[in-house]
This record gives sequence, C-alpha cells and structure tokens, in this order.
Amino acid sequence: MASGSKTVIYAALIGNALIAVTKFAASALTGSSAMLAEGIHSLVDTGNQGLLLYGLHKAKKPADDKFPFGHGKEVYFWSFVVAILIFALGSGISLYEGVLHIFHPEPVENPMINYIVLSLALIFEGGAWFFAFKAFSQAKGKWSYMQAVQRGKDPTIFMVLFEDTAAVLGLVVAFFGIWLGQVTGLTYLDGVATVIIGLILGGTAVWLAYETKGLLIGESANREVVQSIRQLAGAYTEITHVNEVLTMHMGPEFILVNVSVAFHDGLSSEQVESTIEMIDWKIKDAHPRVKRIFIEAEKRTRKS
Repeated sequence: MASGSKTVIYAALIGNALIAVTKFAASALTGSSAMLAEGIHSLVDTGNQGLLLYGLHKAKKPADDKFPFGHGKEVYFWSFVVAILIFALGSGISLYEGVLHIFHPEPVENPMINYIVLSLALIFEGGAWFFAFKAFSQAKGKWSYMQAVQRGKDPTIFMVLFEDTAAVLGLVVAFFGIWLGQVTGLTYLDGVATVIIGLILGGTAVWLAYETKGLLIGESANREVVQSIRQLAGAYTEITHVNEVLTMHMGPEFILVNVSVAFHDGLSSEQVESTIEMIDWKIKDAHPRVKRIFIEAEKRTRKS
C-alpha cells in the first residue's frame, strides 16, 4: 500500500477519535439519539481504522512454512471484518436507538450544542473526505471511480473513502433531524434521523463486504494483466500455444501466476528450461506485482 494511503488512515483515525468524544459529550448533554448514533458511528470508524492498520502490519510478515505465499491476505480479512463491524455495531445500534426514540421520543435539550458539534464535525469530516478522495483519485489511475472500486485490489484505499462518505451523509441527516424536530415540535424526528443513519451505515457495510469478498476468497488479476501475461508467454518461438493463464491476488502487491504452455516437439531440456526462465523474467519485469510464477509444459488442450 502506498505511504500516502496509509497516511489517510492515520488522519481518519485521529479525527474520528476526537469527533467521537465530542459527539458523545453532546449527546449526554442534550439527549439526542441522532447525536448518539453519530457518536457510535465515529467510534466504530475509529476502531475500523485501527483494524485496517493492524491488517497492513500483519500483511508485511514474511512467508514461512505455514504460509508459503506470505500473509498479504490479512489486508483482505481485516477489511472484511471492518465491513461486518460497520453493519453489526454502527448500523445495528443506530437502528435500535432510532426505533426506540421513535416509539418513546424525548425532547432534545440545548439543541445549539448539537448544531455547533455537528458543524465542527462536518468541517473535520469534510476535510478527511477530501483527503481520502484525493488519495483515491490518484490511486485509481485511468479507471473510472466505479471501476477502481470494482477492480482495485487494495480495499483499504476505497474503504476509508466509503466510511468518510457515510460519515458526511450521517452528519447532514443528524443536523436536519434535530432541526426539523425543533422547528415542528415532532420529537420523534430525531429517532427517524437515527434510523436513516443506521440505513446509510448498513448500505455502506453491505457494499464494502461485497467488494472485499472476492479478494478474500481468491480473485484473479485484472483482465489486462492476464492478457499481457498470455501475450508475453506466447511471444517465444519455442511456444506453440498458451493453454491457460491462472492468476490470484495473494495480497494487494502479490500476484500468483500459473501458466500452461505447449512447447514445440524436439526441443532439448536445456532449451525448455531457458525459455521458462526468460518467460519468468519477462512477466516479472512487466508486472512487478507478480511475485511467483509456475509454468507447466503441457500439450495443447482441446478447449484452447
């Protein structure tokens, strides 16, 4: 992961921790359930950033006998855990508190405190969102934003952006929920805002879990990388056909490759070994994320 993206996580962690304390204090002083939901949201986000950093640390562990391909998938596992926590804690508790305050509404005291806290939080969260968006825009390269999410192999890059987006939306909803409750006198609107915040968190969690699942169970490299490997392997005169190219991301910066090729008949073992070495070098030189390559010499398969 790029150091700039790691900086985004640190910035979000510190910001969310400070904002969470402020929101909980405001909730205790005013009795607002929407502010309580926002405090829970920021607390969960703080823990999530800690888990992402922990996953990045664990992923750096070198390969060993038990994990011969390294620990790169730790990033994917902890990213999936983050998505579950957003759903179970952030969304679940917010929905519970929201429904509770809809059926048993309580007037919000000293709403000005909430407005001040929400306004400050929106400024801080907006800054963190811009920082995360800028880092994501740089990391996505030529892809569109949707393609970068769907085809990116480092979930930590877009996970922080998603969390910050949900945070900004939640702050806006909380602000209007408290304001409408004050203006109309309908105290249950604070609870309605809390439920909406819970739904925002739930939707974010489901999307993050869906995008992380493929990486966790073993997603292939992007189509362009696979096609490039096929072309590089098939460029040698000793090769008659490339049967198949199998790839798997063992981490954001580790691609495992298995290539099945058909050699010309009559080649010596030295020629075959030399060709395999050249293919190995060419692929790794063109794609630095490819760390391990297994090349099999097989006859041309019928389906190929």
